[in-house]
Amino acid sequence: MRRIIHGVDRAVDAALFLAFLLLFLIGAYSVYDTLLVFGQAQDASVLRYKPQTVSTQQEQDERPVLQGAVAWLTVDDTGIDYPVMQGADNAEYLNKDPYGGYSVAGSIFLDAHNAPDFSDPYSLIYGHHMEHGLMFGTLDSFLDKDYFDSHREGTLVVINGVSYRLELFAAMETDASVRSIFDPAWQEDPLPYIREHAAIWYEPEGDCLIGMSTCKSLETTERIVVFGVLHEDEQ
Repeated sequence: MRRIIHGVDRAVDAALFLAFLLLFLIGAYSVYDTLLVFGQAQDASVLRYKPQTVSTQQEQDERPVLQGAVAWLTVDDTGIDYPVMQGADNAEYLNKDPYGGYSVAGSIFLDAHNAPDFSDPYSLIYGHHMEHGLMFGTLDSFLDKDYFDSHREGTLVVINGVSYRLELFAAMETDASVRSIFDPAWQEDPLPYIREHAAIWYEPEGDCLIGMSTCKSLETTERIVVFGVLHEDEQ
């Protein structure tokens, strides 16, 4: 009987050990996966591809070219400082980094229906909502008026060399089903809807608009969108 009891105890101890080991491995992998995701989102090596807004033509010609990029987007004094990619469809860069490798963080990318030179009246840019303000994770901060008012400027440099000054004018929460916002090919002026539903609104001066969209949560179709107007840089 003692041998049986002893055998049962050893079996229970082994089972508990294996269970704790499994939990440890799962936890370790979760930490590794989280660090990997943030590491991909924070990869600063891509900055060497950032075009310069003021430079000689020779300096521009000597900079490496990032295949698939159509522009570089910067919102001053925020974490938004990324290349803007564009794929054959809007799924291509959801889980692909600017180098073409797999990444949960994905890339910042322009709607596949938009002209890559941002010549459309309205262009829409997407990015994942990452923690710590990575990718488009800082967009929800623009729903706070004080934050919005102190972060209204930026730049957008198109790969063809045209540089735009970006002036933000509105921020809103809306649903991904709103065609005037999320279907640039529909060619309906989005301003009336933005004006009516925006949490923050300033009358824009200019007619070349861009929207920056991110998910509010993974479980819903709610989106946070910040809007700006592009002014061509005279320099």
